[in-house]
Amino acid sequence: MSTSSPATAPSELGSVSNIRSVEANDYSGLVALARHLGIGLVVVGPDQAVVDGIEGYFRDSEFSLFFLESRYLADGHLLTSGGIPCFAPTKEAAEIEGSKAFAKELMRKYQIPTASYRSFDNYRAGQEYLDAVDARGIVIMADGLAAGKGVVLPTSRAEAHQALRDIMVDSKFGAAGHSVVVEECLKGDEISVLTFSDGVTFRSLPAGQDHKRIREGNQGPHTGGMGVYAPLPFVTPDDMREIEAVIIQPTLDGLKAEGRSFTEMLFTGIMMTAEGPKVLEYNARFGDPETQTLMMLLAPE
Repeated sequence: MSTSSPATAPSELGSVSNIRSVEANDYSGLVALARHLGIGLVVVGPDQAVVDGIEGYFRDSEFSLFFLESRYLADGHLLTSGGIPCFAPTKEAAEIEGSKAFAKELMRKYQIPTASYRSFDNYRAGQEYLDAVDARGIVIMADGLAAGKGVVLPTSRAEAHQALRDIMVDSKFGAAGHSVVVEECLKGDEISVLTFSDGVTFRSLPAGQDHKRIREGNQGPHTGGMGVYAPLPFVTPDDMREIEAVIIQPTLDGLKAEGRSFTEMLFTGIMMTAEGPKVLEYNARFGDPETQTLMMLLAPE
């Protein structure tokens, strides 16, 4: 299955096209299609599919694996597995991306450094809180998935109130805005760290830096990301060791303690503040556009 169009596919791939017979959110249909095509490995990109628990559909699909020669017995018969391997965490673990309120509570409980915050599912309570704080020092975020665009950095109390109304009352981001997180606006350099994990051990890729706000001087609204460069000259090996010790390891340990053991790819957005690294967000998948840059840094083997 490919997301490349025939017009843009590399010539060495020959005839490549999109799959149009199954909708992207028809997970049972995608499992059936994967069986039909003899797919041996599924790598999930979209956030909604990961948060919906697409991994479970493939895990329970009872499919013989055709993609590894080591799966063959000496007599030529195939070894079978309980499902098609799917590179995505479980639905339970993926809530770390699906709900910012859940992620913030996890960080509070396991003492993972992050911005101070409040969560609201009541519009009036949110309004009262905005009236009590300096709106220029906060960030307002839709709790659920909003394609990377559910974050507002207001420059005035009026902007803060309008953002809260847009999200909670006018449903700018749909169900993702039924609740919001309002947090302290951190200052520093924002970086992205992608970490492979098997639920016990982990290995991080070099840190990258994304650029999210449009217009010169970062004066525009947030996008889902417009480009990444890596490696970063200002992130030292000591910085990475600190990030892994105070953020990555406690995050994985905390999820395991909650019965939500995390495997595959953990994306952590981090602000390098004067007080040390602090978590901005988690994704439960490869990041976009981080992956396009970071995967190029991997050795061929």
